[in-house]
Amino acid sequence: MASSTPRRTVLAAALAAVAGTSVASTAPATAAPAGARGRAPEPALVDNRFWVSLTDWRGGDRAGTRVVTGRRPGLVIGTPLGVTDYADPHTGTTSTWEYASWTSPVHHSTVPATEVIASWNADTPPGTWIQIELRGTYNDAGATPWYVMGRWAAGDGDIRRTSVDGQKDGKSSVWTDTFAVDDATSGLRLDAYRLRLTLYRAPGTDLTPTVWRLGAMASDIPDRFTVPASTPCLARELAVPRYSQNTHVGQYPEYDNGGEAWCSPTSSQMIVEYWGRRPSAEDLSWVDPAFEDPQVCHAARFTFDHQYDGCGNWPFNAAYAATYPDMNAVVTRLRSLTELEALIHAGIPVITSQSFHKEELTGAGYGTSGHLMTVVGFTEDGDVIANDPASPSNEAVRRIYRRREWENIWLRTKRYDANGKVRSGTGGVCYIFWPDRPTPGRKRALRSLGLL
Repeated sequence: MASSTPRRTVLAAALAAVAGTSVASTAPATAAPAGARGRAPEPALVDNRFWVSLTDWRGGDRAGTRVVTGRRPGLVIGTPLGVTDYADPHTGTTSTWEYASWTSPVHHSTVPATEVIASWNADTPPGTWIQIELRGTYNDAGATPWYVMGRWAAGDGDIRRTSVDGQKDGKSSVWTDTFAVDDATSGLRLDAYRLRLTLYRAPGTDLTPTVWRLGAMASDIPDRFTVPASTPCLARELAVPRYSQNTHVGQYPEYDNGGEAWCSPTSSQMIVEYWGRRPSAEDLSWVDPAFEDPQVCHAARFTFDHQYDGCGNWPFNAAYAATYPDMNAVVTRLRSLTELEALIHAGIPVITSQSFHKEELTGAGYGTSGHLMTVVGFTEDGDVIANDPASPSNEAVRRIYRRREWENIWLRTKRYDANGKVRSGTGGVCYIFWPDRPTPGRKRALRSLGLL
């Protein structure tokens, strides 16, 4: 069964405390993605901007970093700016690191935003790590401080990957992985932002992180308890591996209380393996050989956020997926089930985030204040085929959920819990992973969402 997580509960309570309706973007509607033939999506309420190309990396402000060329251009440490100390709050250890940085150009979002979520794809060999920060400009001409959106390493031998709590300026706050305007009803929005990337390495070495993708999703999804119904336009099911989080209950409780809370890494592992990647035997050598599906334990460990104390940090899951060869991964929002159908049509499964009480989703058998599952297809009637990790066994993971119920719980931003209290919904948040050389059809689907 899915379990609620402390961070999502806090975020839900904070956002639910603000009543009213967000201001919708005035941007014009865009055409439905390739393969979609149903109801046209909403006006543009989501802006994706990712720096990935040689031109992108050369366009930012480099301070000690250099651009590497090739099939996947990126950033590495060139000549470090100097050294700095980092006191790891989770180990109590202070260590010294060489560092260099890159700051993006100002991005003027097409959507004046109430929320921004950053994501990145990088290689951090032992002895290296990275930090991602965001600084924005409000529509009242004020500016945010530099907010830390993540301190990340693929491994956990040097620093503990972590979000940073307590960041706020009286107008906005960072809730683990999400920048959010405190009071959307005030009309305050984030008009523009920059991202700053700092690369760290052990002093006196030639080690370096390599970052291939950095960007963010900015959005202003209006407050809504229901969304309009879409028209089914696709019947297809993708052959995605099926893993249950519940078969891991009690295993490695130091990582978010064991399998009962591993919906996010379990879903991420399903998609990693759909694309033909998986950890090596050496990678899995630390896992108890008596445990089935050790790769799920591996995913939980290497998505774990030591501040959040859980495996549900959205960008950390995307970054984990991108540690596999030639993989890309982002956190974004979709505006409609039609857009999700277009991705399935192109052969791209999607990991979705939703919250609901038991009676709202027929056949689930549980309620949750925050849960990830993988959408792998649609039936002839348009119902959603999901690999739901909150299942008692791998064989039970495949579920069919009623289209109208599922669509609403995923896309809404407000809901009533079982006690009648107003809580928040995720408003279409999802993870999308794909290989570095997608087919033409997959390119079209990803470009239609601003991800390529």
